Amino acid sequence: MSFLRSLADRDRVFDFLVPAASPVDVRHGPILYLEDVTVSFDGFKAINDLNLTIDDGELRCIIGPNGAGKTTMMDIITGKTRPDAGKVWFGSRHDLLTMNEPEIASLGIGRKFQKPTVFEALTVFENLELAMAADKRILPTLTARMTPSIRERIEEVLETIGLAELRLRPAGILSHGQKQWLEIGMLLMQRPRLLLVDEPVAGMTEQEMERTAELLTGLAGKQSVVVVEHDMGFVRSIARKVTVLHQGSVLAEGSMDQVSNDPKVVEVYLGADAEEEVA
Repeated sequence: MSFLRSLADRDRVFDFLVPAASPVDVRHGPILYLEDVTVSFDGFKAINDLNLTIDDGELRCIIGPNGAGKTTMMDIITGKTRPDAGKVWFGSRHDLLTMNEPEIASLGIGRKFQKPTVFEALTVFENLELAMAADKRILPTLTARMTPSIRERIEEVLETIGLAELRLRPAGILSHGQKQWLEIGMLLMQRPRLLLVDEPVAGMTEQEMERTAELLTGLAGKQSVVVVEHDMGFVRSIARKVTVLHQGSVLAEGSMDQVSNDPKVVEVYLGADAEEEVA
């Protein structure tokens, strides 16, 4: 893995580097809890008294128009943005507002951005191996040895993401959808408790979207999964509970049928052709 030396940056923190076990305690409540969260940028309230709870093992879809606060919400959860007011808890013991990005990642919160970030010159297998390294410092990462348990975990994740037959293929020649699955696999290597997934099907083919739906619904119950997505057909295919954001707060929440028939949601987001769009 000497090639990694050319990629190494000792000050870089990768979002997929999360721990093998999380100390989060969910015995007395949800895995994620946001209460009265507000954040302003130059006088504009990107998040406005936001209240949101995510249960352990839940698959939640977050929808809303551009500017609704979806990305800012994820930035707050992962420590990238500090709110002006409010509370954000991971389980019952961890106040995320007192922690920085690496500390939050170490608890078992993984975030996948819209654009996949994989090491394109490395194989699929090597990408997963890199994500598994227990010690994230550069030298230990470069000299880490393959153990039977690591190999077993990689094989398990390869099957989960559907790339077992492509394990020796360089990541750079994968399709867009396959790169998305690989990055999800890199997150899964460390068994995170919470996955934040941003627009996973943007730019995908219909077949890739179907496979992504199978992957995300299959993860529910093993991890808590929060999916931010604009494609209403995809949301309907995976949604168990949907939260609609508007102007930085929750506009509606419930099943896809419930929110798509809510007059407020139709007015501010789905538009006049809502029935056709969500059918």
